[in-house]
Amino acid sequence: MKRFLDFLVSLVLLVFFSPLFLLLALLVLLNLGCPIFFCQQRPGFKGRVITIYKFRTMHELSSDGTLGVGDAERMTRFGRFLRSTSLDELPQLWNVLKGDISLVGPRPLLMDYLPLYSERQMRRHDVKPGITGWAQVNGRNNLSWQTKFEMDVWYVENRTFWLDIKILYLTLIKVFKREGVSSQEHVTSVRFEGNDEWDKKK
Repeated sequence: MKRFLDFLVSLVLLVFFSPLFLLLALLVLLNLGCPIFFCQQRPGFKGRVITIYKFRTMHELSSDGTLGVGDAERMTRFGRFLRSTSLDELPQLWNVLKGDISLVGPRPLLMDYLPLYSERQMRRHDVKPGITGWAQVNGRNNLSWQTKFEMDVWYVENRTFWLDIKILYLTLIKVFKREGVSSQEHVTSVRFEGNDEWDKKK
């Protein structure tokens, strides 16, 4: 049922939003140049490597790997608009259609984080990652990493079809209100550096 819903909804949305896709692709090209898409390897189900697609929102790094101090300097006004409206996430519908990710599930994070997870936190990879999830509708990037991971594991342990429907409904509300897109002190999210001693004992 979940895979059928993922396939059907992503296919319908891709067709319905195709004019918007073309418009956004043109705007990214005019504002940021090529490439239009931000592509990055992320861990999927059971940690299997997948490639996630988004519309690009930042300037590319310079040849020596640096540009300014960080994300804030690379982010453009147009990029902030894409992020605040979550329009940069639309290409991930292609990931859903392919079966790499689901509409609902723990967000696919960086490959670098895999060795840093506790055994319990690794359970977030017992299901396919998603475009949206329980943590996203309960604070998103304003949550601490520990809280996010607890919510991800809670979803894994309590997932149902109707919980997915509830999360999709709450996601629409969050996107409309533009809540939690960035953490309070960063344009994206704070990098996960590992668990402290208290978390490890937990």
